[in-house]
Amino acid sequence: MARTNYHHGALREALLKATLELIETDGIGAVSLRQVARTAGVSPGAPYHHFPDRAALLTALADEGFHRLADTLTEAHGGAPTPLEALKAMLNAYVEFARANPAYFRLMFRPELTQSHKSAIGSEAAEAAFAVLETTVAECVPPPERKVVAIALWSLVHGYASLWLDGQFADRVEDPAALAPEVAALVTRFIRCQ
Repeated sequence: MARTNYHHGALREALLKATLELIETDGIGAVSLRQVARTAGVSPGAPYHHFPDRAALLTALADEGFHRLADTLTEAHGGAPTPLEALKAMLNAYVEFARANPAYFRLMFRPELTQSHKSAIGSEAAEAAFAVLETTVAECVPPPERKVVAIALWSLVHGYASLWLDGQFADRVEDPAALAPEVAALVTRFIRCQ
C-alpha cells in the first residue's frame, strides 16, 4: 500500500515506519530498499538519502527498538515501590514489550545486526536497556553475584518472550500472558534484597 502523506523532512521516519510494517506483515526477508520505498510511497532512490543499504536501515530500526525497550524498563522500574518489585515489574515489562512489539523485538537481536556494522547509537541504547536491569539487580544482590543474576534474569525473560512469539507455548501454556507474571514472581522469590 503506497503512501505519499509524509511531510518534507519526515522521509526517514516514513521509511522506518514502512520497514516496520513490512516486517510485521511479511517478515524481515521482505525488506529491501526498493520495497520500503514502494510501501512508503516514495521514489526508489529516496531511501538512499538516509540509508546507504538495507543493513543500515534495519540497524536504525533496531536502534529505535532498543530505545523503546530502555524507556519501557525505566518506566517499569520507576513505578515500583521497592527494588524487588521493580525487578518483577521489569521482567514483566520486557515480556510485554516483546509481545506488543514483535517486529522490533525480532529485529533487535538479529545476529547480523550485532556485528561490526551495528551502530554506536544502537549499542548505547542496548546497553542502556541492560543497565536499567543491572542497576536494579545491584540494589538487591551483593557485588560478586550481580552480573550473573542480571544475565540470568535477562536470559529467562528473553527466552520466555522468544518462545511465546515463536508459538512454542501453543500446546503447553493456556495463557502465556497470565503465566509471565507468575514466572517473574517465582524467580524473584529467590532474590533477597540487601
